[in-house]
Amino acid sequence: MRLSRDDDKAGESMSIEHQRIMLRNYVAENGGVVIDEYVDDGWSGTNFDRPAVKRMLEDAQSGRIDTIVVKDLSRFGRNYIQVGQYIDYIFPAYGIRFIALNDNLDTSDRTSTAMDMMPIMNVFNEWHAANTSKKIRAVLEAKQRSGQYTNWNYSYGYRAGSDENRTAVIDEVAAQVVRRIFDMRLQGNSIKVIARTLTDEGIPNPATYFTRLDGGKWDRRCSPYWCPRTVMWILSNPIYIGTVTQHKTTCVSYKNHKVIKVPDSEQIVKENAHDAIISQEVWNKVQEINQSVSRGRVDKSNVIHNLSGLLVCADCGKKLKFKTVKNCRYYTCRTYVDLGKKYCSSHTITESVIERIVLADIQSMLNYVELDETKAKERFLRERAKHNAQDKYSSEKQLRAYKNRLEELDKLIQSAFEAKVLKSMPENVCISLCEKYQAEKETLQKQIAELEKKLAELGKDEEGVEEYIKRLKHYGRCETLTREMCLQLIEFISVGEWKENVKEREIHIYYKFISSVNITDFKQNRLKVVP
Repeated sequence: MRLSRDDDKAGESMSIEHQRIMLRNYVAENGGVVIDEYVDDGWSGTNFDRPAVKRMLEDAQSGRIDTIVVKDLSRFGRNYIQVGQYIDYIFPAYGIRFIALNDNLDTSDRTSTAMDMMPIMNVFNEWHAANTSKKIRAVLEAKQRSGQYTNWNYSYGYRAGSDENRTAVIDEVAAQVVRRIFDMRLQGNSIKVIARTLTDEGIPNPATYFTRLDGGKWDRRCSPYWCPRTVMWILSNPIYIGTVTQHKTTCVSYKNHKVIKVPDSEQIVKENAHDAIISQEVWNKVQEINQSVSRGRVDKSNVIHNLSGLLVCADCGKKLKFKTVKNCRYYTCRTYVDLGKKYCSSHTITESVIERIVLADIQSMLNYVELDETKAKERFLRERAKHNAQDKYSSEKQLRAYKNRLEELDKLIQSAFEAKVLKSMPENVCISLCEKYQAEKETLQKQIAELEKKLAELGKDEEGVEEYIKRLKHYGRCETLTREMCLQLIEFISVGEWKENVKEREIHIYYKFISSVNITDFKQNRLKVVP
């Protein structure tokens, strides 16, 4: 006996109890003895990895049963290949008689019309499963595109609404924790520090919270502590700004239930689907911090220093490492620390000195803005344009080279195909070359898309400068440097070597929205080859 969720909609005639009555009456009328019942309730007929089917096969192998009775072939399964394999090969091998009542099928009479029609009935049963799966997917997608929430669970901070779309509504208790996580991240705290703080304060993690909310008993095998992965998931989930993303995963097919990820371009995204817990401005700033070059490492005292992860060596491009020796706190080149002076010099600079330099530079820019914001904006735009000019030139040059190569690859693929048609090139050589050219084409297309996106961003100078001035004015009253200020204003800082008898050293502060220098390009240009 089997009943899937789809079969359940057909009414009482398909119920397990109806099948049981029909089968038991048949056995009683024909003088048989019921050895056991095998029931798969809630299982699809396309799946033969069902618990009751497994148990039935074990009993068949052991000789415990000699006849299997079902209401119809579809109750046994809707996979025509496997159903045919069982009825034609496996069951006869065990001496098992198979009876499908409504289909008038009895394997004891192999010459019957029902046996001749069995392959067609099995194909039709599988078609029914395929057609039903197609309809369910279409209905589900339509609901998702209309904004209806189809997932069974809700993200931490939300609960199911009472409207027909099951619109997510804010769970204020959990939402307060979500807001705090975003605030702590804005202040410059690392993911690990946030997780540790929440755990130390005894705040239940999402799994524990939902279990208690449902009145369930918490499973001791599951950790009640916050982990960095959970915190990072919350900080990168757009549901907290009111955006719902559905159709993230799907099954390979109605027969293969392996779950696969749906490409981002095919996922169903609906903005402003429900009330936001986090503002768009806070969200954007936090995403910047998540993508920052600084990871926010803590020292032995569990403290994150203001410029941690933002200082890089001007010569080798590696980050400067924070160290403390006899109450002296300083940064020094990681290459020098790990490999010695043969590979790079120390580039040592004390924490107090570099913070004083950075704070003075920020304050001078702020004074310039307060004195004449229009002139300051023009100055920042000129500086941004200066940085962009070379970057734009090199990007456009690279883009032209990529597009020219793309045209060459199309010609090469066409030439290889023509050579194969003319039989001047073996088929295996043609296939190998075409696969190689196609792989290069796909790589180039991705690189072209990235460059075009980069060039489009270079045209947004004015918006970026306005955002920078806005942030600069926000920290106008800060008399000391803070971690939050550094992450919101600074991309990274390159520190040159200090030399004896030389009073000056090169220190370049690359500000967000003003400088277009990329940290990755900066490192690659300065990467020293190890001898």
